[in-house]
Formats: sequence, structure tokens, C-alpha cells
Amino acid sequence: MSFIGTMSFSILPPTSPPCTTTKSLLSTVPLFSLSPHPSSSLKTHQIPTTYSLFSCSTRTMKAPRCSFSRLSGGGEDDEDEDEDEDGEEVAEEEEMGASVVPERWDVLGLGQAMVDFSGMVDDEFLERLGLEKGTRKVVNHEERGRVLQAMDGCSYKAAAGGSLSNSLVALARLGGRSIGGPPLNVAMAGSIGSDPLGSFYRTKLRRANVNFLSAPVKDGTTGTVIVLTTPDAQRTMLAYQGTSSTVDYDACLASTISKTNILVVEGYLFELPDTIRTITKACREAHRNGSLVAVTASDVSCIERHYDDFWEIIGNYAGIVFANSEEARALCHFSSKESPASATRYLSHFVPLVSVTDGPRGSYIGIKGEAVYIPPSPCVPVDTCGAGDAYASGILYSFLRGVSDVKGMGTLAAKVAATVVRQQGTRLSVHDAVELAESFAFHLNSSAIRSDIGSDHISSL
Repeated sequence: MSFIGTMSFSILPPTSPPCTTTKSLLSTVPLFSLSPHPSSSLKTHQIPTTYSLFSCSTRTMKAPRCSFSRLSGGGEDDEDEDEDEDGEEVAEEEEMGASVVPERWDVLGLGQAMVDFSGMVDDEFLERLGLEKGTRKVVNHEERGRVLQAMDGCSYKAAAGGSLSNSLVALARLGGRSIGGPPLNVAMAGSIGSDPLGSFYRTKLRRANVNFLSAPVKDGTTGTVIVLTTPDAQRTMLAYQGTSSTVDYDACLASTISKTNILVVEGYLFELPDTIRTITKACREAHRNGSLVAVTASDVSCIERHYDDFWEIIGNYAGIVFANSEEARALCHFSSKESPASATRYLSHFVPLVSVTDGPRGSYIGIKGEAVYIPPSPCVPVDTCGAGDAYASGILYSFLRGVSDVKGMGTLAAKVAATVVRQQGTRLSVHDAVELAESFAFHLNSSAIRSDIGSDHISSL
């Protein structure tokens, strides 16, 4: 099991939503201190070994072909298509993720559990259904059935989707072996129904060495996202939240958080009014137990609609914030004219570590009012969707592996992101993850990444 050494960061929690004028750091309070906790057991949840993908409530659907790949919002199992064909990589990963419940979790993700369906359609298809191309829309059960019925005869794919699951799978694969440290224990909590889609979601994550710990909701319906891609590469997304619209704070979640080193909260959860209370309780419990809380910004429109809720969590509990440049500006109430570096510097007055990606231009890591520029890792881009998810996994991995300077941390994250960007799909493959982990371990052992670079050095905070 991997433990994080004790470390403290100082912040000034915002007393009100931030304005566009950067304030000085007037006072400091300790945010967190991570250290091993007494061991205790976790309850296991049985994982179905066989399942039928569709229940009677979705009988209008035509079963997808036997390949599963990425769909909405960055969630996918792209490599599963190749893995299923020869079975070798699947068997290897299942062996790596044997059902042994650890005494502590290195990372627990709290997010939406949605099964994604994607298919190629033409503009006429969207017009016939009255759908506006390139938009995201929340639909009810009847609307979902109508769209899926219209897709009857089309070829489409299914996946255990979500931005958070992308990051957790990449992290689990990077840390799946004893390379550079003990294997990492990665889990996710959320809400799935007791339907076949819920079993599908849980099984897919388990195969990727990510334990989905939440028990299924009895008679609940697992949420789905339908992604319709037109020939011009624009994606129209229809989200049916189902049971996924509510994530309850129960005894199991509280117990798990008490045995977790890092809690990652997916920003999309802020869209769910009843779930905000769960987020607050989870972050409060993590903070009380000395765990690090990380928050993903997820979406600009989500930030704008739930700005105060975001800052309530970020200002009081967050040790890390993951955002892209647009999301970072939205959190700061900055205009599009402000640079990503300015937004990073500003946010770092309130959060100990801020990670801001800026596409092919690179990224920034903010600490104590300073923004450290991280150049992009060279690659020929093929599919940029999911780059930010991969980058976040690299930050978490380097943190857990003891990388001690910000520049080195960002460099590792940029390499993970570049590896995903140069392939089709958003999931980091097992093969690439092992190669990256071996490369990182070599640099760590040679002290290339642990070099002291003054103000960029985390241990100096």
C-alpha cells in the first residue's frame, strides 16, 4: 500500500466569490496533512461475471456490435476492442486487479457513473429528431427511448464513460505494478442502478483495476449518455441521468473516505442539487481525516451555473484543482482576454496546487501565487479528447510516487497526456502505462525529476 508522507500547504480560503483583482495572501492556515491511518476493513461488493447489456426497459435498443469504445465527455474503453480480440491484455489486467480489498485506498473518485452509447449519424437524422447539432441536452426516459429506437439498424458502441473514470483508469494502469513504488489502490464511488447497465459499468471499471465500491440502487436505472457524431466531427449529446442523478452519503462512503489518501470530486456532480450535500460531507470527512481533496472543474457552463457551490468546496477543502484554461478563467470571473497564466496565479492564492491545461500550448501549475509553465510533450496529435483527464492522472501519479518538484510533476503529466493524444480514443492503454511507469521510475531513481529547483520545489511549501 502506498502512503503519502506528511506535508502541509498554506492557503487563504476565499470569504466571498473572487473578483478580478488578485488579492495578496494575507494570512495562512494549514490545509491538510497526509499520513497513514490505522487500518480497518472495507466491505466487498460482488462483481457480476456475466450480464445482459439491456433490460426490458430498454428493449427498443438494438444491441451494439461487440466492441466498446469511448463516448461522451471523454469516457471510454477504446482499447477493450483490441483487448477482447486476443484476450491477452484483458487477462493480464484482471490478474493485476485481483479482488483483494486493501486496508487503504490511494485514490477514491466521487463522480457520475454513466454508460455511454455513440454512433455516427448524418445531419438529416438530427433534423428528423429535432436535435440541435453540437449541443448537450438532458432527456427523460421516453426521449431516450425515442432516440435509441431511431438508431435501430445503426452501428453504435457502448462504454463505461466519464471524464473521472478516464483519469482513474489511467492512474490505476500507471500504478498497476510495483514500478517506482507499491501498486496503487484506486476506487470510484457514485450511483448505478441494479439493472444490467449498472453491472456493465461496474465490470468494465473492475477489468481496468478500478473498484466501483457503491452498491447498486435497488430498482434504479443507470444513467446513460447518447453521443451522435456527424461527418463534420461535431458531437450532439443526450444525457439521461437516471439513478446517477443522486449520489447519497452513506455509511459505506463515509467509511471508505476515512481510509483514503486522495479524494477526487468530479465537477459534473455540482449539476445535481441533491448531491451537493454529499460533496460537502465527503470533503469535510476527507479534510477531517487529513486526506487531500482534489476537484475537477469539468465544464465552463457547470461552473457558471453553480459558481458559489464550487467556491464553497474549493475555498474550504480543495488541495488540488484541475481545470483547462477556459474553466480556470470561469472560476476567476476573468474575461477571455486574460491569459491562462494569470488565472493560474490567481487561483493559487486560494488552492495549494492548481493544474491548468492549455491545449497544444502546454500547461501551468500554480503554487503560492506563481504559475510554473510546463511545455507540451512532443507528439503528433490524433485525438485530443481526454487529454485533460490523462494529464490529471499524471499529476496524481507523480504526487503518489513522491515527485518533489512542480516542474517534474507537470512534465510527467504532459507525457501521459501526449501518449493519449497521439492515439484514437481517450483511455491510456495498459502497454503504454507500463512503459511510462518504467520511464518515470528510471528518472526518479536517477534523481532527474527530484532535482531542487527553488520555488518550484513542493517540499519547500
